[in-house]
Amino acid sequence: MTASTPLPDAAPTNWVDRHAPAALRPWLKLGRFDRPTGIWLLMLPGWQGIALAGAMQHQWPSALLMAEFFAGAALMRAAGCAYNDIVDRDFDAQVARTADRPIPSGQISVRQAWAFVVTCALISLLILLTMGPVAIGLGVASLGLVAAYPFMKRITWWPQAWLGLTFNWGALLGYAAVTGRVDWPAVLLYASGVFWTLGYDTIYAVQDLEDDALAGVKSSALRLGDAAPKAVLGFYVAAFVLALAAAWVGGLGPLSLPPAAMFGAHLSRQAARLDVKDGMGALALFKSNSLAGLLLVIALAAGMWAGPASSI
Repeated sequence: MTASTPLPDAAPTNWVDRHAPAALRPWLKLGRFDRPTGIWLLMLPGWQGIALAGAMQHQWPSALLMAEFFAGAALMRAAGCAYNDIVDRDFDAQVARTADRPIPSGQISVRQAWAFVVTCALISLLILLTMGPVAIGLGVASLGLVAAYPFMKRITWWPQAWLGLTFNWGALLGYAAVTGRVDWPAVLLYASGVFWTLGYDTIYAVQDLEDDALAGVKSSALRLGDAAPKAVLGFYVAAFVLALAAAWVGGLGPLSLPPAAMFGAHLSRQAARLDVKDGMGALALFKSNSLAGLLLVIALAAGMWAGPASSI
């Protein structure tokens, strides 16, 4: 393994391996910048919260706020992945998909990785401080979820549920950044995101079924086995219903419905196509959730038209 070799779950033509200077590649891979899907999946709940709050005020989402959430998500995802790799370095060395990551392969030391985590977190903090006090408090509180996540796979079959609690915190934060508070529509949207993540991360875990079992790592995919496709469908139905409930309680207009229906159809298609024996197919389904999450952003933003009297 060299710094210029694409990692197994990164596209062979990813921009890091093709264009980044060789000295920077291990650092960019440590932060998963060669696999941008995770940035989208961390950012999109924040965009959804911003879109929901804006629609309830009959306004377009703030472009500046969305840009801040994009930057913050990229940095915090990088910090979280590096922290996760520090904690999991011994497990990662035993799993084929992760053995060549920068820490277990020896390209970056644990001490260097900690410096990377702190730097990304401090820059993210500067972005967070531009928001209101409620959003700042929520941002700080999310660190507890982030810190606990790597240990969940050691103590529960459902680390994917904890990831859902962590990755979708941005829905609350984005809503609070617009409104200065947290209301029931934001809570329902957050709950929707938890089930969405439980579904797509179960799909992602299908790639590691054999390696996780050998390494003693727990996951929802291992726990569910052949029942995973049906369970994912159930998680996605809950995500869809809760998203509709958030729009309803928020008084969003009926123009939310067409893109919301596309969101639901996209999720059901993933569940129908999931095969627990097809790891590469599972990875492709997982990556498609960037589009699914964007469809929900569009649905929520479209709800700005029409008042509560004609809400969905």
